[in-house]
Amino acid sequence: MITITLKLATATALCLAALAGPLAAQDASPSAGFYDALKGKKIGFVPIAMGFNETQAWRTAMERQAAALGYEIIVRDPNWSIEAGIQAINSLIEEQPDILIIENIDNRSYNRLVQKSVAAGILTVQTQQRSEIVSDAYMGPDWNEMGRNAVQGMVELCGKDSGKNGKVAIIQGALTAPASLLQMQGIELALKDHPEITIVSNQAADWDATKAYQIASTVLKQEADICGIAGFWDVADAGIASAVNEAGLQGKVAVITSGSGARDSACDKVAVGDFSYYTSYNTAGQGRDLNAIIRTLLQTRPEPGSKPFDLLSPLIRITKDTMTPSSCWTLEELAQIGG
Repeated sequence: MITITLKLATATALCLAALAGPLAAQDASPSAGFYDALKGKKIGFVPIAMGFNETQAWRTAMERQAAALGYEIIVRDPNWSIEAGIQAINSLIEEQPDILIIENIDNRSYNRLVQKSVAAGILTVQTQQRSEIVSDAYMGPDWNEMGRNAVQGMVELCGKDSGKNGKVAIIQGALTAPASLLQMQGIELALKDHPEITIVSNQAADWDATKAYQIASTVLKQEADICGIAGFWDVADAGIASAVNEAGLQGKVAVITSGSGARDSACDKVAVGDFSYYTSYNTAGQGRDLNAIIRTLLQTRPEPGSKPFDLLSPLIRITKDTMTPSSCWTLEELAQIGG
């Protein structure tokens, strides 16, 4: 009996030793490959400009992760200039970063550069607005859905069940920007189901608050019984709110807008009545998504352009009734705790 027990113990020990061999050959930390894939890498980032909430939040989130994982974020700020953006992207392509992140200013200006980046073997990401050229990843809103959300705001605030007349003006961003083009497509499709909404004016303010103010002021004078004005970006639409307030119409003319969900440009303005209906694409969450794209691409290393994918930003509706303490974010919070 003792002999059998000893034989079993010996056999068990030999089996465990055989299993331990390949296990011992592996790194003790299963995460080592993750860190090795990111350490020392370079990420180029060319936004439209660095002077507003979205791009500051993305940079804050990306630099926080880069510092933790040992890679570098290289930012080139064209400050709204297409020519400067072209120069910045060309310069980064020559420097051969591991990933190049581009925020398109419209749907065509950077087309050849996206192709050039992919052809140069650089993993290429487009953020917020996609050009006509497919790259490795797109992160940003579904702008058609944003348009449908805007119509939902029009219907709730000015539609047949609101007791209002359904008259709404639209103030777009730049006509050649995907955020305007695709949002208008979504609006036009959604309005087919809501004939009670009448668009009395549709003009472009080129993402400029002063132009939005001027257009809104004129519309308010021409359409004395207008119910609401829908804009496409909260930063510019602060001009619409100013025009409504100046006319003494806050609470009577609804302001429908969308944007990053930053506390100062979203929740604070909803709270005081400047904005009536706000759709947030939650830029804090977008920063987390960009970081996930960076981690994924650096680990998987697909052939540039071979396996494109989208990471669409979930949309959040913010009104006085739906707003919570977590509806919006600040840069200080992002710097401390991430997205």
